[in-house]
Amino acid sequence: MSQYVSENLSHELSHLWRFALRLTRSTSLAEDLVQKTAVRALERKHQFILGTQLRSWLFSIMHSVWKNDLRSAAIRQQSTFNLSDAENYASEICHSENLQLFDDVISNVNRLPEAQRTVMLLVCVEGYSYQETADIMDVAVGTVMSRLARARLKIGEAFLDKQHDEGSGEHIDRVSRKRYEN
Repeated sequence: MSQYVSENLSHELSHLWRFALRLTRSTSLAEDLVQKTAVRALERKHQFILGTQLRSWLFSIMHSVWKNDLRSAAIRQQSTFNLSDAENYASEICHSENLQLFDDVISNVNRLPEAQRTVMLLVCVEGYSYQETADIMDVAVGTVMSRLARARLKIGEAFLDKQHDEGSGEHIDRVSRKRYEN
């Protein structure tokens, strides 16, 4: 079972890198986080339970390492998101005409509080279920659902505000607006 982790860790590195880049918003911090996660996984490979998802286990380790790093080094104040990293990644998944929308989404996701941003990344980007996300973050499923709902509302509100500010000619009714405010 511990050999399984050693043999398959390299297959998960691209997923770890992508998640780390989104968590840290910095290429160098993401590299460090992936390395710390890989080392910790190899040190604790005997704890992996055969039959469970290796990627979920690795993401759980990464999230734990990231939380510890945030606490000990106050990374939130130091980290900055490098838009060129996002643009490089975007070139793989988006066409140039969608780049502005991509930039808007990335910008709004990055403005979310850390807990909401992490849930959004795990559920919406990585495709984890609410239960898997709860297990990775070591929180209740209801907490995941609540954080995700608040994150979606904040992002939706940002796009409504932008639409209203641009004077698109479309009138945003008060009922919809009120829904996003609550």
